[in-house]
Amino acid sequence: MRTVAIVEDDPALLLGLTEKLGMEGFRIVSARDGEAALELLGREVPDLLVLDLMLPKIDGFEICRAFRKRYPQIPVLILSARSQEEDKVRGLKLGADDYMTKPFGLKELLARIDALLRRTSGAGEFRFGKIAVNLDTGEVVRGKTRVELSKTEYDLLCFFIRNKGRVLSRDSILDGVWGYDASVAPRTIDFHLMGLRRKLEDDPAAPRHFLTVPTLGYRFEGGGK
Repeated sequence: MRTVAIVEDDPALLLGLTEKLGMEGFRIVSARDGEAALELLGREVPDLLVLDLMLPKIDGFEICRAFRKRYPQIPVLILSARSQEEDKVRGLKLGADDYMTKPFGLKELLARIDALLRRTSGAGEFRFGKIAVNLDTGEVVRGKTRVELSKTEYDLLCFFIRNKGRVLSRDSILDGVWGYDASVAPRTIDFHLMGLRRKLEDDPAAPRHFLTVPTLGYRFEGGGK
C-alpha cells in the first residue's frame, strides 16, 4: 500500500483529498501546519508528498527544502494557490517534481500522482552484500542465483530499502507493509524477517543487514543507491 503525505491547512480540502485518495487505495498521513509537517515527516517516510505552500508556522518552501535534503528520491507535488511564475520556479528549484495551482481537478491530480509514482517506482537496482534487487522488475539475485521471495517478503524488503539506516518500530512496519490491519499480529513481522534473513544473509543467526534493535524494533543496513 502506497503512502501519500498531505500537508494542507485548509481542513475541507484536506478532508476531501484524504477521502478521495483513500478511495483510490492510498494510505494517507497528513499535517495542517509547517511544524506538524516536519514532525510527521520525521517519523513517516511516504511514497509521495503533496505539499501546500502557504502554511502556518513554517511555509511550504522550507518544508520542501528540508524534505528534499533528507529524501532526495521521493517525489514532491506542490499544490498551491500561488500561481505566479516565480513561485513555481522557486518550488521546482527547491526540488519539487511537479506544481499544480488551485483550484484543480481531481482527475488531473490523480493522473499526476500516478505519473510521479510510476516514474519513481523502480529507481533501478539496489545492492547490498551479495544481493542485487531490481526495483523495476522485482527480481532478487544472490550472487548469480535468483532468490524466490513471497510477495510479503518482497514488500518488507522494499520497505526496509526505502528506510535504510532508520530504526523502525513494529507499528511503523505494520503500517507501511500491511497497512495496519489489526488482525495481523506483530510477531508476523518476525516470521517474515526470518525468511529474509534465511534467504539473503550469509549467516542468518548473525545478520549483517536485517538487524534487531533491542526494545525499539529493526534497522536495515545496506549499500546501494
